[in-house]
Amino acid sequence: MITLLAAVGILVAVFVGFNIGGSSTGVAFGPSVGSRLVRKPTAAALFTVFALVGAWTVGRTVIETMSGGIVPAVQFTPVASVGVLFFTGASLLVSNLYGVPASTSMTAVGAIVGLGLATGTLNEALMFTIVSAWIVAPLVAFAVGALVGRYLYPHLDRRIAFTRFDSHLIRVERTGGVPRLRFNDDASLRDIGGSLAVVAIACYMAFSAGASNAANAVAPLVAAGGPLTVDQGVLLAVFAFSLGGFTIARRTLETVGDDITELPILAALVVSVVGATIITGLSALGIPASLAVSTTCCIIGLGWGRASRAATVAELAAPTPRGEPDIEITTGALAASRDADVPTSATVGDIASGEATVEPPAESVPDVPDIGEADPAELDRDGLFDPNAAKRIVFLWVLTPTLAVLGSYPLFRFVL
Repeated sequence: MITLLAAVGILVAVFVGFNIGGSSTGVAFGPSVGSRLVRKPTAAALFTVFALVGAWTVGRTVIETMSGGIVPAVQFTPVASVGVLFFTGASLLVSNLYGVPASTSMTAVGAIVGLGLATGTLNEALMFTIVSAWIVAPLVAFAVGALVGRYLYPHLDRRIAFTRFDSHLIRVERTGGVPRLRFNDDASLRDIGGSLAVVAIACYMAFSAGASNAANAVAPLVAAGGPLTVDQGVLLAVFAFSLGGFTIARRTLETVGDDITELPILAALVVSVVGATIITGLSALGIPASLAVSTTCCIIGLGWGRASRAATVAELAAPTPRGEPDIEITTGALAASRDADVPTSATVGDIASGEATVEPPAESVPDVPDIGEADPAELDRDGLFDPNAAKRIVFLWVLTPTLAVLGSYPLFRFVL
């Protein structure tokens, strides 16, 4: 019976990792594949390699926390392990149905918390630390995004452009006896440098995803007495990531993902660096945290900071007189008006679909308007983010791990 449950647990873990790999590969490498910098199989292979590096190094501390820190390792019996993994997947389904980028880490921790509450073995001090990090990390992501959007983004947007090549950046030259790799003939040194930066950031995202997500798939199975060692668990998780990357991620890479499709390439890269850095740092401390939550908050902050350039700090802080409209701050401000005579990055979706023709920046770089100057051509405030949508997203971020707790607690308290 125990052997059968162990096999079921491994299958459930593979299913969880399969879905993580499918979604994370698309988010990390969508811009790279859309720009024809790498092919889909190459993206899946790179994701697998760097996720393995992240899981094998930094990810071990997160596995240790989730397999024996939140509750004692002895609580992860074969039945309990299957139950935790089941409620992790079931709770994530709720958010997926609502189209919200839910946190696998928060949900998995919620299922483990239900086990700890039911058995009276929850490490409350550690949970206080984890929950505190869950609050602070999105706020830091928002703050960094807001500062970049308000003070740096307009300058970067005028000096950096991204190219979509008609053929791939690197091709195999088969003339002669030995095949050789050659860069696209249309690629300038600037193109090559920018393209390598895009791919490098995608690999960094893969590293961060492996560090934070390996534990979500296998932590219950590597606890004391579990069917897997930590090394085996890491390899199983990355194997499942790879399955998702080479299969269902192909569709994600085609659509690039609803959450980043409308972002300019530059904004997507800023968000990727900020989110991955925050989550890698927390993973190194052994704290399971959400890459999806941090990146989404960075998107919101980046848009807020971009739009807030229309007002000085004093004007933003001052109360709005009656009868005068508030300055509307939305992430739509990340995208400049398509009709304006202002250079701007194509969106991830434009480049992936081939609809964008992105020219290099002009030799004469236009001036950036000073903060406080209203510039309708610069700011499109009727854009992508609705405050009501923000409330729904935050609500579901809280609801998803809560459902995991409420589902697992009665199971472990009254049934198992």
